[in-house]
Amino acid sequence: MKINLNRIFLNFLRLGCLLALVVIILGAYVRLSDAGLGCPDWPGCYGKLIVPEGSISQVEEMNLAYPERLFEKDKAWKEMLHRYLASALGFLILMLAALTWFKPQFLSVRLFSSILLVLVMFQGLLGMWTVTLLLKPVVVMLHLLGGLAILSLLYWKMLQQQSSGGFFVSENSTELLPIVVTALFILFCQISLGGWTSSNYAALACPDFPTCQNMWWPEMNFKEGFTLWQGLGIDYEGGTLNSEARTAIHMTHRIGAIITGIIISYVSFRAILTGAKYLRLTGVVVLILLITQLSLGVANIKFNLPLSIAVA
Repeated sequence: MKINLNRIFLNFLRLGCLLALVVIILGAYVRLSDAGLGCPDWPGCYGKLIVPEGSISQVEEMNLAYPERLFEKDKAWKEMLHRYLASALGFLILMLAALTWFKPQFLSVRLFSSILLVLVMFQGLLGMWTVTLLLKPVVVMLHLLGGLAILSLLYWKMLQQQSSGGFFVSENSTELLPIVVTALFILFCQISLGGWTSSNYAALACPDFPTCQNMWWPEMNFKEGFTLWQGLGIDYEGGTLNSEARTAIHMTHRIGAIITGIIISYVSFRAILTGAKYLRLTGVVVLILLITQLSLGVANIKFNLPLSIAVA
């Protein structure tokens, strides 16, 4: 029986998309439930590849080894589950790369798979540094962006493979390309701001909406808030910045949300008005996702950052 390698490659991409999405969601859950340092070492957990059972003697031994990070079984399992799934994603991408390297028919996608493999290896390093550098904000932010980059590349290539090697291109879609690229860049900046806000624990620096601390322009310290490198040997869990710095980060993220919302709304309406069916559908879906995302952002503030909404 002849093996359809193209089908296998496409299934790898589909599984990779699903796994990458799960890893990103689980990573957000781990971070927001304060379990990012549930295992204070890497790659193991308190020196073990599997979370210890937690007998009295084991707990005493682990607490003596890491007195600054006492063992909490629930947090340790959250962190290790995230690592296990991330490792599975890395192995899947390695298999995908091997398939393209050793089969001549995949010559055109070897560069893609090689870039993806390098990216996932760097993502693994960022995962290690997230722990060893005690949740340093710039590392946490880059770790988030790396995960989204992997998901985006997998999804892009999956769409390309499903459409027989190319996308639907029309005169209307070509006209939209410059504004779409601009919107993607602004969206990237806004996601980066969101990662910076989360990693610096600034999500509730403004506990009210649409004002901030009952003011439209509260006291802020932008210099301290956007200092990327904040020193080594500091435990960043819970945040280290003062109120003015966190407020500056939060307000910048809010302003970014307004700008992002305007540009994506414009692109969506342009797509809806083009007349091409697939572009109209894409515009409607993007508009719905935008409204949902903005609503979740407001809900995070109104309901004091509930875990389920924050992860979403």
